Amino acid sequence: MFDLGRSILASAERSPDALAIVDGDLRLTYAQWLERIRRLVGAFDRLGLHPGDRIATALQNSWEMATLHWACQLAGIAVVPLNWRVKADELDYCLPNADVRVLFYQEVSADAVRDSAAARVLPRIAVGSGDDADHRFVDLLESEPAQAHPRATAEDVSLFLYTSGTTGKPKGVPRRHRTERAAAVAHVAQNCYCRGERTLGVMPLYHTMGVRSLLAMALIDGCFVCLPRFDTARALELIAAERLTCLYLVPTLYHDLLADPNFAQTDVSSVRKLGFAGASMTDGLLKRLDAAFRPELFVNHYGSSEIYTFTIDQNAPAKPGSAGKAALNQRIRIVRLGSFDPDERAAVGEEGQIAADLSGDEAFEGYWKRPDADAKALHAGWYFTGDIGFLDADGDLFVTGRVDDMIITGGENVSPVEIESVLSLHDGVLEVAVAGLPDERWGQRVVAFVKRARGVEEADLDDHCRTSGLANFKRPREYVFLDEIPKSPVGKILRRKLQAGEFALEQSSTENSPTEHSPAAS
Repeated sequence: MFDLGRSILASAERSPDALAIVDGDLRLTYAQWLERIRRLVGAFDRLGLHPGDRIATALQNSWEMATLHWACQLAGIAVVPLNWRVKADELDYCLPNADVRVLFYQEVSADAVRDSAAARVLPRIAVGSGDDADHRFVDLLESEPAQAHPRATAEDVSLFLYTSGTTGKPKGVPRRHRTERAAAVAHVAQNCYCRGERTLGVMPLYHTMGVRSLLAMALIDGCFVCLPRFDTARALELIAAERLTCLYLVPTLYHDLLADPNFAQTDVSSVRKLGFAGASMTDGLLKRLDAAFRPELFVNHYGSSEIYTFTIDQNAPAKPGSAGKAALNQRIRIVRLGSFDPDERAAVGEEGQIAADLSGDEAFEGYWKRPDADAKALHAGWYFTGDIGFLDADGDLFVTGRVDDMIITGGENVSPVEIESVLSLHDGVLEVAVAGLPDERWGQRVVAFVKRARGVEEADLDDHCRTSGLANFKRPREYVFLDEIPKSPVGKILRRKLQAGEFALEQSSTENSPTEHSPAAS
């Protein structure tokens, strides 16, 4: 099998003059892009990096970030893409955990880099301005281009993703060239992409969806149109101006596109293929998108960082809520709840834990330095996803929840434990439980259920979260005040009761406003 370095060389050889990447006024053909990729590989050599090393990034989607990803593939270096909203303590954990040699960052992540002890001991390279940087990205492009020879094999590690865990500590997911390429090929096939497609590169390149879009476009000599941070007005401009042919987004972004007042006046007729992943999509949003775009293909893609694709439904509006059937490279099973024996299958219509075959071409082999996570998720050659679902009479999968209560909001995984920890530090919080409640825009919204001291209000808690270092997307969007948090006899918080509305409001809240709770400001 090809490694990904050979893959980008093949694209440049096959279609050197095809438009490869757009970022603002920058437009590069495959031949021009490969030249910059090779210059970065030459810069890696000057920095003393070798095949098998790892570099980390804390960058928004840009041509620089995309070029770094491909340069790593050609150089045989694994890229460790981190959220550009990363906090210093997250850098302090991830950088040494992944044995990172060099860190690339930009102004938006500069404060975290400056405050991170682990970052300070690494060579730091700034994309754009960076007074504390050891090097500037633009200067690396002055390097002599390395030869166009791939230095990796299909068995080498291509990518090192971090995925959230219920304890709040991220888990490293090493992915080899062969699994990444297999996932990209499957993405092309399952989305029926043709040569020369054009997509919106807005799903972050620290997220499996963003990486998949980047790789898939290269495999079909297509164009990746960068959007560093989602903005509906700019997204609509790019759809019309660049004649984008396919979109692959989380449901929240689709919701926001339709909600933009300029959507009705925007020419979106070039978009013929829609795909979504990262969270479930409400029936109403499915119908509105189908009517607005009238796509030839509307794909619901269900997967994870560990195993890219579990299931695919290529006609999502026909059966709202269905995640479809097992994808090209996968087998799935619904295992009875409480069991980790993949042969103990749930009956049709019975909820169980969703498990995927680890022999699939897209599968990882285990978490990085986390035997505890392996012991929880890997059993008898199957990956236990932590998701709950069932198969209907047609054999279609419906995903109904999470075993471990992880909140998925806007396609991002959010640990309730992390938010509870932050809120518990406020003097006015006596007890707190966090859960995800259904939301048409976000998929789930983060809601904090609080037993409070006298005089504490929503604004106090929201200000506390804002100043705590908690990422904005993790901040509760609603606070509900209770006299008691529902618990089991042994004191375990019963999140399912919170999600089902099985709780009693704080007496004073009931007297003042019996039916309404005001969401915190966004």
